[in-house]
Amino acid sequence: MSAHTDQPILSAKPESSLPDPTVDSDLSTTENQTPEKSPVPPPPNGGLNAWLQVAAAFFLFFNSWGLVNTFGVFQTYYEDTLLSTYSASSISWIGTVQGFLLLLAGVIVGPAFDKGHLKSLVAIGLFLVVFGLMMTSFSRCCRWNRLCISIPPFYSRRGDLLSSRRALATGITAAGGSIGSVIYPIVFHKLIGPVGFGWTTRIIAFIALAGSTFSLAVMKQRLPPPQKARSLIDLSAFKELPFVLLCFALFFSFTGLYFPFFYLPSFFSDSLHANSNISFYIISVLNASSVVGRITPGLIADRVGSLNTVIPVNMIATIMAFAWMGIHNEAGAIVFACIYGFASGAIVSLPPTILLRLSPNLAIVGTRMGMVFTCAGLGLLIGNPIAGALLNLEQAIFWKAQLFCAIMVVTGLFFFIWLRLLKWRHGEGWKF
Repeated sequence: MSAHTDQPILSAKPESSLPDPTVDSDLSTTENQTPEKSPVPPPPNGGLNAWLQVAAAFFLFFNSWGLVNTFGVFQTYYEDTLLSTYSASSISWIGTVQGFLLLLAGVIVGPAFDKGHLKSLVAIGLFLVVFGLMMTSFSRCCRWNRLCISIPPFYSRRGDLLSSRRALATGITAAGGSIGSVIYPIVFHKLIGPVGFGWTTRIIAFIALAGSTFSLAVMKQRLPPPQKARSLIDLSAFKELPFVLLCFALFFSFTGLYFPFFYLPSFFSDSLHANSNISFYIISVLNASSVVGRITPGLIADRVGSLNTVIPVNMIATIMAFAWMGIHNEAGAIVFACIYGFASGAIVSLPPTILLRLSPNLAIVGTRMGMVFTCAGLGLLIGNPIAGALLNLEQAIFWKAQLFCAIMVVTGLFFFIWLRLLKWRHGEGWKF
């Protein structure tokens, strides 16, 4: 289970969620067609159906990124109990591979969504989540990592809301991943003692089944599939410096960003010697703060620009990442979790809207979105195993891994600032 990114549905906002702004492209294309050729009804002005799509997408994020971002409590449990003979670095590969595959899946299934296979994709993702959790519940050794969270985040795109409410709807959708990662650690902690690891994991699987079944029942594709599906890769994008800078910014940010989501419980138990309750609940605190970080900065970005918003938020994350090395008490660590969780939520939710401004036309945004988040996924894949190799849990030495995390996040900030200065020189104006 694992981060993030949570990615939303209505506009280009991720959660650790991958949106697909080609919806806008589809809408624009539809508007330019004559009614005789493509009699597509206009998007509903809000209403029950539109908000049902928001609710459905919320539960998909709840049961995909919500599980991924929960991996920190599993990491601690595996280190202490199930996989105690393995290093923290080896165990963290389980969570990072899951997060990477979740991001990568969006690239692979995008064309299938474009061809109108929404229901099939949701059903396959639902089966893999529940089946993977059930298989995990029967595991007794390290081979449990066959668990697979494959719900593709951007099958949930829709154009069903008033543009004036898209920020709110997108924020609600993206918050599903964070709220899921608040609730699942609590469920895990409350059940692990009375019923054991196996039934705890099965109950989590039943919760995921219930929420995702609702999504499968109500989600539907409003627009007909385009005649030509988008390509997986746009090689010309790598000739554009702004796009390359964004790729590097996300790669380095995601390399360091998720270290607290995996190891903060271990920090509480091994370094601060906190009781087991706070060690488990700290992941819920971290993700609860991320809920606010996914919604509030998005609303601000609508007014001042996404890049202008993500830079100061990234600065906050950088300051907190460096400050973490000097924190040696529970109160300070809780404050760190709240502020860092808020900042991380914004960092994973704002980049897709930045990409919208960088793309020459909306027809290729979906392809480039997949490319950008593949870079982010690679950072997530390698970041925590590297940080885990720098840890010494027996002697409670965390500062090396904390420093690595901070350096990666500040490097990502450097590329965001470089991108902003470049666009300023190109005369893009103050709002970007």
